[in-house]
Amino acid sequence: QVQLVESGGGLVQPGGSLRLTCAASESISSIYLMGWYRQAPGKQREMVAIITNLNSRDYAESAKGRFTISRDNVQDTVSLQMNSLKPDDTAVYYCNGFKGSQSFWGQGTQVTVSS
Repeated sequence: QVQLVESGGGLVQPGGSLRLTCAASESISSIYLMGWYRQAPGKQREMVAIITNLNSRDYAESAKGRFTISRDNVQDTVSLQMNSLKPDDTAVYYCNGFKGSQSFWGQGTQVTVSS
């Protein structure tokens, strides 16, 4: 079973930046699809950004132009660089990995955008 551990969340002012990192317990080169999802209070979990093992990327409309997802097959990490943050970005951010027919989730990291 793949274990995923997120880090990098915190409190940031509107317009600020944060970089989230997800560390995997095994080589991510064997994990076809990895991504970041978020869940705000009272809302469903939604996709933010995903990346395949061939570095094909996709973003939610709300993330395009502001967020960048990347994967490091040496460090076995997936990162989400978030710029121009807005209060609407406030949520718990979860890392996800999809390998074979199984989906793995991290425990989440809180991102709060507030002045």
